[in-house]
Amino acid sequence: MPTNHIIVLDNRPEGEATTSNFKLITAETPALQDGQVLVKHHYLSLDPYMRGRMNAGKNYAQPQPLGEAMIGGTVGEVVESKHAKFTVGQTVLCMGGWQEYSVINADAVGALKHVNAEKISISHYLGAVGMPGVTAWYGLVKIIQAKPGATVTVSAASGAVGSAFGALAKARGFRVVGIAGGKAKCDYVVNELGFDACVDYKEHTDYISLSKALRDACPNGIDGHFENVGGMVLDAVMLRANDFSRVAVCGMIAGYNGEPLPMTNPTLILKSRMTIEGFIVSEHMEVWPEALAELAELIASGKFNPRQTIAQGIASAPEAFLGLLKGQNFGKQLVKLV
Repeated sequence: MPTNHIIVLDNRPEGEATTSNFKLITAETPALQDGQVLVKHHYLSLDPYMRGRMNAGKNYAQPQPLGEAMIGGTVGEVVESKHAKFTVGQTVLCMGGWQEYSVINADAVGALKHVNAEKISISHYLGAVGMPGVTAWYGLVKIIQAKPGATVTVSAASGAVGSAFGALAKARGFRVVGIAGGKAKCDYVVNELGFDACVDYKEHTDYISLSKALRDACPNGIDGHFENVGGMVLDAVMLRANDFSRVAVCGMIAGYNGEPLPMTNPTLILKSRMTIEGFIVSEHMEVWPEALAELAELIASGKFNPRQTIAQGIASAPEAFLGLLKGQNFGKQLVKLV
């Protein structure tokens, strides 16, 4: 059996996460039992939700156990199988974690899925045609529920979720305005992703200034917003939100290190009769087939060309993950393992 290299959570962060919270270990992969499949991972997905799992406190899911492989989605190939539905050489998607190989109990519901690599790069199944893409789809279609011609905004617009949100919204005929950090990301959002405008939050030191920039970018106000960041960004958006606007809350990356994120003007929720709804996309598996089909068509047709930032080798995962939390990546952050 092959030797496996694994990144485990060695200790929990106190405040900002650092590379010292992780540890690289080596282990032999165990022999397969009936119903199990050995997967060699080609790509590992790095996502902001992982930061919340590193804490011991209350979250929507159990904390990441210490001494075990960090949780994470992977795509790769079957290299050994004791399950009738999976054969050697097939490309599969699973929650294999931060490691080069994983043993999957293939009878568990949703544990292992075949993917078609003929028209779409397998790496996209961890991004635009995976959990981030479905997250964007659910927030737009099921929560924001805007009508064509409406103005929608999204924070972290150049990231995996934000870029998918923009592609989906443009395909539905919305005016789409992104919020991103830095000129390079804003140029990418407008020039490559096709957003109508993008506001650089780094040019603003307070939510009033950022809100004025949003007023210029959204002259008819904001009908729907997809939130990945929180804090000053959400405060600025709320000042520009129209009556009966709807906000889908996917992430609060500004508070992942444990600092509180107070809302400056909660009375706006009442005055604007605003709907704000948080969601976890894994709790809505019924929409995944429809969402994935639409996202796959956007990519296959060339209407959406999502960017990826790819680190090399399992040992690079901690640094790449910390960079993701600081906004150093463009698009989907991946680790290439082969």
